[in-house]
Amino acid sequence: MAPDEVGELDRTLDWLLGPALDRLARGVAEVADLGAAEADAVLDAARDALLDAVRRKVIRVLVLELNAARVTGRLVADDPAGRWAEFLARAAEPAFWQDLTRHYPHLVTRLRTVVANRVDAVRVMASRFAADRPRLRELLGAEAGELRKVEFGAGDSHRGGHTVTLLHCTGGTVVYKPRPMLVDHRLAEFLAVLTDGDDDAIRVPRAVVADDYGWAEHVVHRYCETDAELDVFYRNLGHWLAVMRLVSGTDLHAENIIACGPVPVVVDCESVFTPRPPHPPTGAGEATDRIAEQLNGTVLRTGLLPGRGAGLGWRGVDGSAMGGLPGEQPDIGLPDLVGAGTDTARVAIVPQRLPPTRNLPSPQPRLARHWPRVVAGFDEMADRITRLDRAGRLAPLLATFADCVVRVIVRDTESYTELARMLWHPAGLHDQDAAVRKARALLARHSMNTRGPGDPDVHAAEVAELLDGDIPVFTTTPAEGWLHTPGGLVCGPRVDQVELALANWRTADLALERRVTHAALVSAYLNQGAEPELGRMAVPAPDLSSLDSRRRVLAAGLMRELAQEAVRGGDGTATWFAPILDRSGWQTTPLTPDLYGGTLGVAVLLAAYRREVAAGRADPVDGVSELLDATVRTAELTQRWWAAQAEHTRRRPDPVGGYIGLGSQIWCWLTLHRLGLDCLDDAEFLAEQMPAAIAASEGPDLVVGTAGAIVPLLMLASRTGEARWVDLALEAGNRLAASARTEDGVTRWAAPNWPDGIGGFAHGATGIGWALGKLAAVTGERRFAVLAEGAAAFEETWYDRERAAWMDPREPDTVAAAWCHGAIGVGLATEDSDVLRRAAASGLRDGVGWTHTLCHGDLGTWELLVKALDAGLAPDGLDRAAVDAMVIGSLEANGVTTGLAREVYSPSIMSGSGGIAYQLLRLHPDCDLPSVLLLSDGPS
Repeated sequence: MAPDEVGELDRTLDWLLGPALDRLARGVAEVADLGAAEADAVLDAARDALLDAVRRKVIRVLVLELNAARVTGRLVADDPAGRWAEFLARAAEPAFWQDLTRHYPHLVTRLRTVVANRVDAVRVMASRFAADRPRLRELLGAEAGELRKVEFGAGDSHRGGHTVTLLHCTGGTVVYKPRPMLVDHRLAEFLAVLTDGDDDAIRVPRAVVADDYGWAEHVVHRYCETDAELDVFYRNLGHWLAVMRLVSGTDLHAENIIACGPVPVVVDCESVFTPRPPHPPTGAGEATDRIAEQLNGTVLRTGLLPGRGAGLGWRGVDGSAMGGLPGEQPDIGLPDLVGAGTDTARVAIVPQRLPPTRNLPSPQPRLARHWPRVVAGFDEMADRITRLDRAGRLAPLLATFADCVVRVIVRDTESYTELARMLWHPAGLHDQDAAVRKARALLARHSMNTRGPGDPDVHAAEVAELLDGDIPVFTTTPAEGWLHTPGGLVCGPRVDQVELALANWRTADLALERRVTHAALVSAYLNQGAEPELGRMAVPAPDLSSLDSRRRVLAAGLMRELAQEAVRGGDGTATWFAPILDRSGWQTTPLTPDLYGGTLGVAVLLAAYRREVAAGRADPVDGVSELLDATVRTAELTQRWWAAQAEHTRRRPDPVGGYIGLGSQIWCWLTLHRLGLDCLDDAEFLAEQMPAAIAASEGPDLVVGTAGAIVPLLMLASRTGEARWVDLALEAGNRLAASARTEDGVTRWAAPNWPDGIGGFAHGATGIGWALGKLAAVTGERRFAVLAEGAAAFEETWYDRERAAWMDPREPDTVAAAWCHGAIGVGLATEDSDVLRRAAASGLRDGVGWTHTLCHGDLGTWELLVKALDAGLAPDGLDRAAVDAMVIGSLEANGVTTGLAREVYSPSIMSGSGGIAYQLLRLHPDCDLPSVLLLSDGPS
């Protein structure tokens, strides 16, 4: 909304806020040692904060009443703007709001409670400031002086309307925190011991501690000025990882750290020594549960490391202290008033760019460059902590936290925000009892899914606070370890969290902590689209000797590594954890069931290896069959659990993509069926979910989106003889046709962040056109073939004849020579001899030596060059033995280089070692395993 429209709406609230502000003015005037100008500063800020809080709660009601008045003819002005003004004039009358109580019985009462709580909280804050003003010298280094400006925390309040507040005085700025702050003081003392002798040491803000509130130093954000400062900053993040792993710190999201040059300052450290409930069963088997529980106890729990949100409205958002990286944050949908100023105004979910955070050390931070410093910092601080413990000094230092009041994050703020929206929605206001029952039921289900407090009385107290406009707060003291909940209830077992933290540190698997840190940081820079700055690998001189035996050794070694890295459950399941690409982006989790980086892709590899061993084309490796059975069981359990979750929750249907989503899983099951498994029913089970998933598909691309559904569905139709799967593929094709833009024979599809479309096989026109071409061949519908031709024409617009290569529309000055974007994918998709010839030349020149993976490495390039050789269109002087020798020699000389995630083990078919092993099997001239890059049908 524009500021003038906000002002018009705010005048409708004068009946409520006017008397409350008058009462606040009288109360503030009675505060001793608070000057008149200072009182005015408090009142000005309070007015803005109250208006914002109330406006967000009543906007839907006002819009609903506006539209009802328009539809029923109660607004008689001549034009929409006049009727808007007429409605606002009526809504400014107290009688309007009193009349609303017929439809919303509790609205006015609840609004009065919100306002009264906030007013009382402001008065308390002003009184505390006036009384504590002399003590603020400890933070400012000088007298605080006159209060000039006040800024109340935006949005949420706690404990009866209290919010964090900035107070700007002539002597400097201080932060008011309406919570116990002894823990801040104790942590500062502890850090002083741990960082003794460090330049630019990690720290928390200086604090002035009162009984149940306190004052904190205001930390000003500053970017690092030199590379040396950046190195120190990332070392310090590693220090924080180790410290917070020790003290069981949580909730260290982007807003709780401020980059002050080389020092990341944790500005809100209230969530330490907090109880950690066990990770709830995932439904995907014991192996997945074991990994989930392992990760739940590692540094991932701190919130420092990058990770993607999965909640409603926040999917894909990285709110971590090391995250929020520029260019990787999706827009989020937030309610906003659309069409203000007319009588057709409405509240809609509007995509909004997240505001920049102050946790970043530079405008364009590159974790790909600095992540080793984070790990080195973790190791350095972990060693200090361990030496303190061995000297008998650690336990006494931690004991000082025993009686500090700390906050326990039982539920994230986003979950409470969604519940609050429901409770303040017109439907919730109309039938408050029903809304309360629903909210309590949702909290009960949330508690089951997170192992949070399950007492119905606790849920009732949480809902009561939400009804009053507050976000509930849970606390404990480390010595107790049980929860003090909203409403004054106590629940949970009594466990000394200090003793537990010390025991957990002494038994910590620091190697696992490093690996998790590696994986999470790699996930972050993958989301940035970055590559590690390791340069191009050396290409050894061709060695044509003993190619098959060397190939076998490499493949067997990768299979043994795969088996060693597996986590197994007692229920016959097995899985892995790694940086995983899903529809939210890259994140570190147990494997999903997808083809791209998931368990089904690994299962295809294992089944393929077993088949090649039986055919005498690969060397035996112990345990492959057993691991295949366990991996398949994990995938089966996961997909059925996901389906049940989608049926009984508000979770969106799975994506339909051919590499991530239902399409990818269908292809894997069909391939496993070809490789001897009795699993056709698994493919059909997933296909039954396709109609809803296609309807909810969020994009046209092949990897995640609508195009990815087509080829797997056509394969399923061919395998089963059921025409309904062709009909479903036609539905996907029709959606793609409807969203296509064709001009002068060139066809494109809009992509996120690129409304004019992009090229490439994975996410762009080439892959979409390829899928439509397959649909045209099966159905005979020429319109799909025309779109495929137009997509190929669009890709040609990105071919640079001077550089003899395809350029990347995402970075127009960059040559693209991979399966996902550029020459490899273009060449594999084409039936045009000239395009194939040019693609093979570019692939050999531009696509070799970066990684070994299928997605963007040598094993993908190998497949294109073999296709070109078979067609007689390969670069001069190239033959099959030379291509095989190039791949085998590079693997031997450089070691397995697994793509963008090369620092972290990943069994991924597309971006990890799994795809390298699979292609090594396909190097044998008699191998008939299907192409993963073209989603080919399996061997007969």
